[in-house]
Amino acid sequence: MHVDVLIIGAGPAGSACARVLAQAGQAVLLVDQHPAGRDKTCGDGLIPDAHKALARLGLLDAVMQRAQPVGHVGCIGPRGGRVDVPGTLAVLPRQQLDALLLQGAQDAGARFEQARFEAPLEDGGRVVGARLKRGDDITEVRARWVVLATGAVPKALTAAGMCERHTPSGVALRGYVKAPQMVGKITALEVVWDKAVQPGYGWIFPAPDGHFNIGVGVTDSHKDLGGGKGQKKDVNLRAIFDAFVAKYPPAAELMRAGELVGELKGAPLRCTLTGAKWTRPGLLVTGEAAGSTYSFTGEGIGKAMETGMLAADAILAHRDAPESDAAVRAQYEAALTALKPKFDLYERANRVNAHPWLADLLIWRAKKSPRLLKRMSGVLNETSNPGNLVSLKGISRLFFE
Repeated sequence: MHVDVLIIGAGPAGSACARVLAQAGQAVLLVDQHPAGRDKTCGDGLIPDAHKALARLGLLDAVMQRAQPVGHVGCIGPRGGRVDVPGTLAVLPRQQLDALLLQGAQDAGARFEQARFEAPLEDGGRVVGARLKRGDDITEVRARWVVLATGAVPKALTAAGMCERHTPSGVALRGYVKAPQMVGKITALEVVWDKAVQPGYGWIFPAPDGHFNIGVGVTDSHKDLGGGKGQKKDVNLRAIFDAFVAKYPPAAELMRAGELVGELKGAPLRCTLTGAKWTRPGLLVTGEAAGSTYSFTGEGIGKAMETGMLAADAILAHRDAPESDAAVRAQYEAALTALKPKFDLYERANRVNAHPWLADLLIWRAKKSPRLLKRMSGVLNETSNPGNLVSLKGISRLFFE
């Protein structure tokens, strides 16, 4: 079999990439080791960058018909202070979102098959396809380009020779709680900082149909031992989750009044566009495999779709060039490099998770300063610098605005 582009991974990055390419007439095969409609551990929050990406894909209306719209992020500090930051927000469980994105790729003409990536096919040092496992059978698919969109688990990256960091940047644990009686009581994307969940944060997001997504996340969860290896710090996610529920009254009420749907599930996070090579001849790495999740907030859906579309844009821009490999790689790497400073700023802002008193300070001042509240809303909309909020200069400005 031969296709123009073989995409490994049918999450937001892979499906977004596939839809853009297929709409442009490319022969696209999209594969995933899981069947369509697989679940994914995630906070499920769709912030403005996700809305923007969905709008470009032409799928925003379809997603919003199913999603729970939300008007604010509720930031809650260790002392119980709260400020509601306005934004264009929504919540849709990843199982439903990913199914819609995959269907969007198929509607555009991409083919989907359930198969597992085993190894790249190479010719003269260039990737020219992949070996895939379907059931007990190994097959080969040839392609002009292979796009790896395999998420945070490093196995595929390692097999493709692209992994630079085997351990994750962070970890998260989430569950779904059915609690119709809590509808109207929790209406914002609530993010909670407290010593009890240090060095992480807790969240409760209202989902459709009387459900709530509740969880905890810890970025910078592993020590870097060098050579791409790492060691997990003393982080017990279940203990942090239990501490969050015990410490934050709405979380305790939700767990007491509601019914846990399924089990609590954990997942790794790859952040800050680090941990993997972005390209090699014939192959591009995108989405969370490339580290497209923001540290500090743990948000990654919007940036996964954005990086997937950037990969598609690079391939399409040079599809008719006889020697296109270097040009495609250069365009894609330049596009990710342009995003990197924004990720680095979120890495700076991540100090709030390690020092929850900073959240208290920001919340206290934002309740008194419309300008600061506007800047915090700008962080959501990606028009404000999140790192400046917690820099020494930014903190000093809190007292003199």
